[in-house]
Amino acid sequence: MAVIGNIIKTTLEIADKLIPDKSPVEAQKAVLRHLLEKAEKTAFGQHHEFKAILKEQNIQAAFASAVPYHDYDLMNKRWWQQQRLEGLKDHTWPGTTGYYALSAGTTGKNSKRIPVTEEMLEAIRKTSILQVLNSPNFNFPADFFEKEIMMLGSSARLKRNKGWQEGEISGISASNIPQWFERFYRPGKKIASITDWDKRVEAIAKNAKEWDIGAMAGIPSWNELMIKRLLEYHKVENIHEIWPNLHAFVSGGVAFEPYRKSFEKLLARPITIMDTYLASEGFLAYQARPNREMAMKLSTNSGLYFEFVPFTEDHIDELGSVRQDAKSVGLEEVKEGTDYVIIISTVSGAWRYIIGDTIRFTNKDRSEIIITGRTKHFLNVVGSQLSVIQMNKAMKAMEQQFGLSIPEFTVAAVRENDEYLHHWYIGSDKKTDTKIFARALDGHLQQMNKAYKMARSKALKDVRVSITSPGTFHAWIVKNKSKGGQVKVPRVMKESDFLKWQAFAQKK
Repeated sequence: MAVIGNIIKTTLEIADKLIPDKSPVEAQKAVLRHLLEKAEKTAFGQHHEFKAILKEQNIQAAFASAVPYHDYDLMNKRWWQQQRLEGLKDHTWPGTTGYYALSAGTTGKNSKRIPVTEEMLEAIRKTSILQVLNSPNFNFPADFFEKEIMMLGSSARLKRNKGWQEGEISGISASNIPQWFERFYRPGKKIASITDWDKRVEAIAKNAKEWDIGAMAGIPSWNELMIKRLLEYHKVENIHEIWPNLHAFVSGGVAFEPYRKSFEKLLARPITIMDTYLASEGFLAYQARPNREMAMKLSTNSGLYFEFVPFTEDHIDELGSVRQDAKSVGLEEVKEGTDYVIIISTVSGAWRYIIGDTIRFTNKDRSEIIITGRTKHFLNVVGSQLSVIQMNKAMKAMEQQFGLSIPEFTVAAVRENDEYLHHWYIGSDKKTDTKIFARALDGHLQQMNKAYKMARSKALKDVRVSITSPGTFHAWIVKNKSKGGQVKVPRVMKESDFLKWQAFAQKK
């Protein structure tokens, strides 16, 4: 009998009921006040008169009026770059910043360096605990709480610079695993510090049968590749032959749904899939309960203050950037079913920061959201107004219609003979007639999206589909960044990037 597991599970259930459940709106007001009070004497706080903002009756409105929106380029140019290179103290957040998270977001771009303070690491741990406190909602067996957790991220061996260390956020988090958690954490700091991804996976394969894994966590595509290597190494058919007590996969970095079909082929039985929203800028949301949409609860009481800008032409310019005169709304004003650009201010010294994602509230009272795309990953060159969430739904429909598994895809609007067409690259190990596929995809999108249907009758003259293996997408990531990292192939590419991708894919 899982005595310890039963004790832990019961404790979690009791703790979840006893912890005060402050409303998300009230929690956010408290978080903003805390951020302003802490940063009041920093260079940023003095420049934007945080002291005066705190005296206002409505500090949320005063804050929005006094501080401009910042994308990475603006925040880095005006504040973070000087803070990092000169080791400035009390610049955007009290003290000095010990870590910077490398984040390219998509392949082919120089890495961004996002500050990560000790307060942010504590906030990430707090949100992780909140997620654990909600785990009884998923009805796991008692012994699940005694099992180990496989967390596959980037290397925990950080690069040391003068005054700071840098690496991807998963590596920074792994290098700061609390001592009490080390008995559950796999593959452990030693293996996690192996820089070369293939060698790290090989070390995991050699040790895999010594571990009793109950849950896995990380980016679906890289975990899928790791599982395939484990199956090959141990000459078995599914991962449950190695880890029979595997009950959950905690997905992060991308939406899990496109990977579901190929991922489930590696299992002997269904497992619980839980989504998380852990970005370089913070742990924004986690799935707190089972639900059909895999919606996640915003972390409203862990060092992050949220604002939301409606994703409409009135608020967003033609390049996908938030207009400085765009009015943001707080949690009390959001509407379910509307797409918003998410804006954050954090305990790492990010202020009214445009993280680049669009979200939609599925349950306002619970502050539950789904990620609908990237601000610059909406395909709208000729008015088609295709969102990433619509593309994901279309790919799921194509999987069912053609009996394919499509974990990866990308699309671009390209110009040929002075006319535009959408060229899709589909990642699948199974071939099919691309012309028939293109007609089916085109028809499905026209039924789903009136703007797309209108574009097809005017400026969007054709739809083309090419099929390559999912391995081509993985190879593209390796070529442009690093294997096993948090970088993804963008679902939507600019034409110039797409032509480079196409040349690469045609060689495979």
